[in-house]
Amino acid sequence: MKRVRITALRRSCYPDLIKQYENPIEHACDVCLGQSFISEDGERPKELCESAWESMRSFVEELARGGGNFYDGWMKNPHSAMISCNDGFRPVSFYIEVIEN
Repeated sequence: MKRVRITALRRSCYPDLIKQYENPIEHACDVCLGQSFISEDGERPKELCESAWESMRSFVEELARGGGNFYDGWMKNPHSAMISCNDGFRPVSFYIEVIEN
């Protein structure tokens, strides 16, 4: 299995949607821009949010198995993907790529 690096590249926030639809919460995402996680054997890195993992799991697992080229050439690097977590109020975009051992 290949190792896969998951890097947080962008955070967005939609205050208008939060105000209109979200109940107040005390704690949101802990991910910092530039923060990286390493997936070994296609497994979720312990530090990575479970919700974000569910958004990217199938891509990471496929890359770890040596696959890629999602959607017939979507990414310039065929052994990568750009996936956002499923938080509709403050999504984080992650670059997922195979790395050499």
